[in-house]
Amino acid sequence: MTHWELEPIIAVLSVAVPFIAFVWEFAIVRRKRLGYRVQMDTPATSPAHPANAAALAQLHENGRPLHDPSFVLLRVENAGWTEIVSGDYLADDHDRAGIRVTFPGRRVVDVALSETSQDELADFFFTDEGGHTTTAAGFGIGNEKDAGLVRLPKVKLNPRAYYKVLVVLERQEGNVRKEFDDPSFRADVSGRHNRWIDRLAKVRLDRTESHTFASRPALVGIGLLVAAVLAQSGLILFRDDSRPPLDCVGGTLYLHGSTAFAPSVTAAAARYEEQCRGVKARIPIGDSTFQGSAEGVGELEAAGRAVDLSRVPGLGTHLAFTDGYAEGSHPQVLPRPIAYSLYTLIVNKDVGVRDLSLRQIRDIYARKITDWSRVGGPPMPIQLVNRHPGSGTRTALVNRVLQADMPNATVNDCAALEPGTAGVCEVGSTQRLLEKVAATPGALGYSEVSNAAKDSRILKVHIDHDPATLAGVEDGGYPYWQTEYAYTYGELPADSIGAAFLRYLTDQEGKDILREHGNRPCAETEYPLECEPR
Repeated sequence: MTHWELEPIIAVLSVAVPFIAFVWEFAIVRRKRLGYRVQMDTPATSPAHPANAAALAQLHENGRPLHDPSFVLLRVENAGWTEIVSGDYLADDHDRAGIRVTFPGRRVVDVALSETSQDELADFFFTDEGGHTTTAAGFGIGNEKDAGLVRLPKVKLNPRAYYKVLVVLERQEGNVRKEFDDPSFRADVSGRHNRWIDRLAKVRLDRTESHTFASRPALVGIGLLVAAVLAQSGLILFRDDSRPPLDCVGGTLYLHGSTAFAPSVTAAAARYEEQCRGVKARIPIGDSTFQGSAEGVGELEAAGRAVDLSRVPGLGTHLAFTDGYAEGSHPQVLPRPIAYSLYTLIVNKDVGVRDLSLRQIRDIYARKITDWSRVGGPPMPIQLVNRHPGSGTRTALVNRVLQADMPNATVNDCAALEPGTAGVCEVGSTQRLLEKVAATPGALGYSEVSNAAKDSRILKVHIDHDPATLAGVEDGGYPYWQTEYAYTYGELPADSIGAAFLRYLTDQEGKDILREHGNRPCAETEYPLECEPR
């Protein structure tokens, strides 16, 4: 039997065993449970007793000194959760004794009721006849033949009720043992019941010491539970993970597209590849894998035209990820929403500006404001670092925040920006933009949030006091976000690695990875096919 077959069995046992133990211990065993304790069993004095203990050593019975006297204090209690009545003691109706206690090697001299939890319990031990209190039937000591016997009556006990009796004894002739044997208890208390639970849960007489944790069946159940947990832990630790999880498909998958969404996708791809190594799933990721949303769709179309996947089973599949819908006409590719992502404006930390109004942002990109001193910053020219046209991050800023075109670049290379003069440059990837903003005094750019959080030389900018959070987007206050789409060349075969990876991203563990990178998976939105905050 394999580990995978054993795990559900052990999981079921891990639940069933403690449940059965609980039911047994508290619903059956402890339903009717008559308990007893020997709270004291001590000789009157030691062999080297002091002189002032002579009175104990010289106890008498009818003038005869007792031989090696001793005292025993017994406690009898209802340790269950239902009452015990006289009918629960299985004995002849004429026999008023319910419990018999025998003291081997000793003779009982006398017995006395010493304490009760309720005054009414004394009525089972004594009766009042004509103004004289006498010992009730069923309570007393044995005859000459049963000299070591104490009889206790059929006492009705409510839950947690108890009584105590003190027994005075002496050593029997011929007993030369140094220590006395423990007293033995005998009680015919199985009861006469009709209901099935009463027949199953017959009254038991058990030793109930104060430190008792549970009954033997319960301890066995706990032991089995511990064994089940250890076994399941061992299976997990030594499990062979070569068997692929749900929906693993072998082959090679090539990913293209958004540099902003790339960290989320590559993290999910690495995890999928790790889980599916048993079927040799490969998702090669390199420096040239993600070049931008527009470039990614172009690479997908080129790959689709070169190979008709429907006629070549098992060949690698291509996917392209874009920030928003791909611009232009692409009749042969199909979009599928995956998540919506957060974006943020970022500035070089020397700027020190952490909040801009929507009006200020629009004026900066319209070149109406070109110095940071105009918006609460130091006297420093604003250097705009933009993405190339076709970038999804740039398109989202234009459509959702600026609602106007981007300014044209003033230099061909960001390295040519002149210090002390406001300018505009463009770069090809999110990573390149982050590097330029971090290295350029007065720089302003934009990025996916999780990427921007990685560089301490960069500050994220609030918009109208709203930080870049999913809650802000969903409340309608934060405007800079975009839906991420996965594009395929036509309909993918259901058994292809591309289709399997998309299912992983949208319906399986991939959702958690997207969420960890600050995205909201479409499956968690009200309308997954639209994948927009409401």
